[in-house]
Amino acid sequence: MVGDLLRAGELTDPAWRAAFEEVPRHLFVPYYYTGGMGGYERLSCEDPDPARRERWLRGAYEDQPLATGVRNGDLVSSASQPSLMALMLDALEVRDGHDVLEIGAGTGYNAALLAHRLGDERVTTIDLDEELAESARAHLAAAGHRPTVVTGDGARGCPRRAPFDRIIATCAVPSVPSAWLAQCRPDARVLAPMATGLIALRVRDAEYAEGRFLHTSAYFVPLRGGIMAAAPVHTGGLPRRATEDDLFRFLLTLTAGTLDPQEAYSLWERERRPERERFGVTVSGHRQWAWLDEPEGPYLWPLG
Repeated sequence: MVGDLLRAGELTDPAWRAAFEEVPRHLFVPYYYTGGMGGYERLSCEDPDPARRERWLRGAYEDQPLATGVRNGDLVSSASQPSLMALMLDALEVRDGHDVLEIGAGTGYNAALLAHRLGDERVTTIDLDEELAESARAHLAAAGHRPTVVTGDGARGCPRRAPFDRIIATCAVPSVPSAWLAQCRPDARVLAPMATGLIALRVRDAEYAEGRFLHTSAYFVPLRGGIMAAAPVHTGGLPRRATEDDLFRFLLTLTAGTLDPQEAYSLWERERRPERERFGVTVSGHRQWAWLDEPEGPYLWPLG
């Protein structure tokens, strides 16, 4: 797995390379599901069939997301793709001595990578689901790590462990919770999935943060459950090259409730299919807005 990530140009930081080499991913996914809309197949470390156990182990180290929770035939939780995790951790720009809050404990694997890099005492991870939090705690202990695992609402952060130098969310948000900024040290960095992208904010103080989207697409479970997908909008009458374009879907999702599909298409055409990096977000007091190219306009869309 690490070899694949290196060949793809990931893990350029030796500290993150060591974390991915030394934290065993299979301990965090003792079972997972393969398949999709036609039905899911469960693979487990406890399967009595040696061939199926081999499939489970090999799958745990492939560069792909793994479905870890299925309810009534629907996917409700997953373990992120390792290459995307590597990209996000690198973009977090952590340094020795930084205190990090992770929103969404999931399997605990991402917290283990952070703990390997920074030390257990520097990492806090929070999850709304008590069962998930307890499972993550057990997985972490099996891998030899004991960061602080909290059961609670990630939108409220974790005041008793604040302040933080970095906040990373592994679940999608429609806007930036004000509690996160209030729990950050000055010059902190917040990285969160938003509108099928990843926003990286630099925090000035509890009232102000600003930053741009990274280049990559990112689909995550929303903060309070369900699956984050492109906004369900009617795009009839628009050219297929737009409706099937990932960047156009990003624009539609980011501006949902402000621009209708035809307005979004006109902007997309006028600005020649703008890349994600041209978009950003500003948080100022009780106001939040997304923008194209410049925080003060001419293209602005309220968030939240």
